[in-house]
Amino acid sequence: MNGHALHPLLARAAAEAARIARGVRPGQLDGPTPCTDFDTRTLVNHWVLYTSHGLEHRALREELPRELTERDFTAEAAWAEAYAAQLDRAVAAWADPAVWVGDVDLMGTPVPATGVARMLLKELVVHGWDVARATGQQVEVADDLAEAVLAVVEDYAELYRRYDGFAEPVTVPATAPAFDRALAASGRDPRWAAVAS
Repeated sequence: MNGHALHPLLARAAAEAARIARGVRPGQLDGPTPCTDFDTRTLVNHWVLYTSHGLEHRALREELPRELTERDFTAEAAWAEAYAAQLDRAVAAWADPAVWVGDVDLMGTPVPATGVARMLLKELVVHGWDVARATGQQVEVADDLAEAVLAVVEDYAELYRRYDGFAEPVTVPATAPAFDRALAASGRDPRWAAVAS
């Protein structure tokens, strides 16, 4: 998939991520998530950092500054609105056709820009689902977006597992929807729900 096809998917995924962020209530930040090592606050901070600031910095070929990697975004009352604004900047950065040319440095390894954008698309959608489930929200993933995310998960699953980014796959029927199969292949149970207190 090239940049011309990927950019609209990034824009739609970012809009849904912003909607989910606005639905997170402060009292939910200490709750559990489908990412067993993260509570909701930790998950949200990871999501905000990499899918908005990281998305823009990758486009600009810039490293994330320590000030951002160490920030608790959720400590700011208007963090969700700040996240939405930063998502807009990030998506706009990828609107430049030149951004899609060449490689992006990813942890010291040159990776084609399209590959990096695909991985960040997966982060937006899958962690968006994580946050939505952790906070009792529904998430809408259109078929074309689900298929794109499934392809990313299948292409990079072993790499993510090598760095503890994915758990072992969860079994779902072969006839399950594409997004359920993507979640399962990433080590998530599509049926996961936070236990109401």
